[in-house]
Amino acid sequence: MNTLNLTGELERLIRDIVLGCPELNHILPDRLLICVSSGRPSAGGSLAKIHPLRFAGGEKSMTTRRGRRRVVCTMPTIMHLGEEMLYVIYFLVPRFLELPLREKLITIFHELYHISPDFDGDIRRFPGRNYAHGSSTKSYNLYMGKLVDAYLARGVDEVALKFLEGNLASLRELHRAIVARRLPAPRISISPA
Repeated sequence: MNTLNLTGELERLIRDIVLGCPELNHILPDRLLICVSSGRPSAGGSLAKIHPLRFAGGEKSMTTRRGRRRVVCTMPTIMHLGEEMLYVIYFLVPRFLELPLREKLITIFHELYHISPDFDGDIRRFPGRNYAHGSSTKSYNLYMGKLVDAYLARGVDEVALKFLEGNLASLRELHRAIVARRLPAPRISISPA
């Protein structure tokens, strides 16, 4: 029995997805920080979340109003292995691991597709009020399912997906220990303008 590095496996899979999916090949995996966060095992709720580390247009800071005051909001700088990260993606465990394999992949694609086509630290912005998912989250996820199916049809390395088969309990049976990177959610600093 060996140790499973869950974030290491997710990073390796994300590299493969980015290489094999034209809709995501603008992403530089070395500028993504993949982490795990606790999520209750109940049905429903978030499975993963992305924290962009830039505002619209790739800006590190922006001036806005808070009540009557003008403030400057600044994104934190997060470094990893000598690189400044542009995005932090969290997978909520065990909830994420309880999904069927295809749904796990849809969740991964869902978060990756949020990344701006400019890869500037901001999210992909759709027109309208729901700028994060477009006209509907359901349509967004249906499209993610199509991307997943195309990715799987290309012939994915089964070893790369092995860790996503089963759930947390089955992974614990296979591995002596499961380790993962944890990081507190990035916080925007706010100062007077």
